[in-house]
Amino acid sequence: MAHIEAKNIRPRLNHFFQFFRRIRSGSQRANDLCFSHPVEKPFLDKKGKREIALSFWIALPRGGGQHCDWMKKIVVAYSGGLDTSVILNWLKDTYGAEIIAFCADVGQAEELDGLEEKALRTGASKCYVDDLQEEFARDFIFPILEAGALYEGQYFLGTSIARPLIAKRMVEIARAEGAEAVAHGATGKGNDQVRFELTAAALAPELEVIAPWRDERFREKFPGRSEMIAYAEAHGVAISASAKKPYSMDRNLLHISYEAGILEDPWYDASDAKNRQYFTTMSVFPEDAPDAPVLVELEFERGRCVAVNGESMSPLRIMQDLNTLGGAHGVGRVDMVENRFVGMKSRGVYETPGGSILHFAHRQMESLTMDREVMHLRDGLIPKYSTLVYNGFWFAPEREALQAFVSETQKNVTGTVRVKLYKGGIHAAGRKSPVSLYNPHMATMEADPTQAYNQDDATGFIRLNGLRLKVAAGVHARPSGTA
Repeated sequence: MAHIEAKNIRPRLNHFFQFFRRIRSGSQRANDLCFSHPVEKPFLDKKGKREIALSFWIALPRGGGQHCDWMKKIVVAYSGGLDTSVILNWLKDTYGAEIIAFCADVGQAEELDGLEEKALRTGASKCYVDDLQEEFARDFIFPILEAGALYEGQYFLGTSIARPLIAKRMVEIARAEGAEAVAHGATGKGNDQVRFELTAAALAPELEVIAPWRDERFREKFPGRSEMIAYAEAHGVAISASAKKPYSMDRNLLHISYEAGILEDPWYDASDAKNRQYFTTMSVFPEDAPDAPVLVELEFERGRCVAVNGESMSPLRIMQDLNTLGGAHGVGRVDMVENRFVGMKSRGVYETPGGSILHFAHRQMESLTMDREVMHLRDGLIPKYSTLVYNGFWFAPEREALQAFVSETQKNVTGTVRVKLYKGGIHAAGRKSPVSLYNPHMATMEADPTQAYNQDDATGFIRLNGLRLKVAAGVHARPSGTA
């Protein structure tokens, strides 16, 4: 329900009458109304000679069943594709608001030239195209790598970690522009809607969030792709004439994902040679990788990679170089069925060449430098941390608390790791550190020159650790002859 202050009645009335004109023309349904409290306000007539006391109910259009269509400005996440182009135009037509488009460059490697012009032609009053790649690598990708994050043991969280950054920048633009709402094109069945909206709730709770795919009006108007194309053509919205791929894709600096379409059958083999044209955007099939392996050295400081093959680099440059190197050798390819936050299972195919190299090398560095109990404690939190990121709780206090713990665990993760890349595999080929906890003299099977470890001590150690097992065996001993 919306309460409209008396001083704002006149502009709201204008929108109210526009809305009813749409009802009369058939482009708006009358049951898309919500009602506010009655308002009494004296108005001067056009000549200012007398006042007219009005008492009435203000009726305003309902937006997706959650808010009323009186916004002046809406910031929409925009890619220039069919869906977001139609959504942009539909928002303007439905809400009568000024639409500001926003596109985040997070390394999707798409042609962004001309996107601003296209957004303006589609109906936006302004278009932001922001390069967020460095921030993405530094403040989002590297922290999850420090945490050793893998969702359900396989997924490197490529799409999951990009959404909070995109939503963060979108609400910043909304506040700067004085917008009342932000909008996104995520469907009502996926995880992205949750990730966008939880970020908005955490960072800008005063903003409305419009999700057209959860609006019955939008779904009725666009039951399929053909209706969207027809709408775009009728409204002069420029769309690509290329054929629709038999799956959906999402690419950024960390990975590319493929889902839906032909991949909805979990028995379908995405690695079949016939699919070379489809699932090889960032990496080759392992069998197509070079016959000779390549060695790569990665230097770490406090858990973060700072150099590759002896050359210091920014987080962005590291990601870019390792994506190229890893992709050429077919590493980081994952095909999995995962559990979505909304309750259903989903099959996804992923290419994460650079991220998989960093994840593996980082673990090798930790194995040499991290205390055993600290490592085991951190490892026990990986499923929880990964699930928080996957579900969209990046800006939640519990994720931030876990991140503080992760940062503490990384203070001695410093040194160099050498890995070998060969036909889809990543193999350890050496590790060293100035703060290594590995002592070869102590670990040797030969005589220990340091005499730091007395093998006789193991007798009491084993006896004490076995005591509870002996007690339990005596209490629960089975009668002889029983299985």
